Amino acid sequence: MGEVRVRDLDVRFGDRSVLDGVSLDARSGELVSIIGPSGCGKSTLFNVLAGLVEPDGGSVLVDGSPATASTFAYMPQKDLLFPWRTVLDNTALGLEIAGVGRREARKRAEPLFEPFGLTGFETARPSELSGGMRQRAALLRTVVQGREVLLLDEPFGALDSLTRTGMQEWLEGMRSRYGWTVLLITHDIREAVFLADRVVVLGPRPARVRAVVDIGLPRPRELASAAAAAREAELLALLRA
Repeated sequence: MGEVRVRDLDVRFGDRSVLDGVSLDARSGELVSIIGPSGCGKSTLFNVLAGLVEPDGGSVLVDGSPATASTFAYMPQKDLLFPWRTVLDNTALGLEIAGVGRREARKRAEPLFEPFGLTGFETARPSELSGGMRQRAALLRTVVQGREVLLLDEPFGALDSLTRTGMQEWLEGMRSRYGWTVLLITHDIREAVFLADRVVVLGPRPARVRAVVDIGLPRPRELASAAAAAREAELLALLRA
């Protein structure tokens, strides 16, 4: 489950065109990264998929059926953890908003604390977590909703380089373990090469798909390899074109 087919998405805000005929695909269990210049419309694309913005044209299908607001689980750039709630209550929040009772929501979230590396922090406050732990908690809150597809909008962009590298490796392991279908926005070309099966390159606004690059490297990936460097160079050239 979780095969995504986006076709000819158009979005306009007044007389300003933001998305112009954007099409992309993600197969079940695949991670597809989306890169492009700042302000080109990447987050607008995710807002359309999440049901927050109504497109002016085009279609979004998941497993052959029209997508709804409950199809995608969306993790925005900031972790948005509420400081007055415990970590467990924060991770259960998405389920509560969807109408699940608080006790049941906590019951569903709690078993994920061990694989997400958060065991022992169930009753902690977000201020007691490191940056990487906060991002794992935010991703847990996203995953526990049980949606077909995860939308991750620069989830590690605010982290320091060492923490970001660790989180990329952790996400790769978790995605392989659970078979998630993931769409990932990133400005980090190395991150895209390390994590993605394919990379969709958008041009400047109004966003159009400039290219789709198949990474095609075996996992686990070694970014110091000549093949990985070649993919990075190819993507960088496409962004600069």
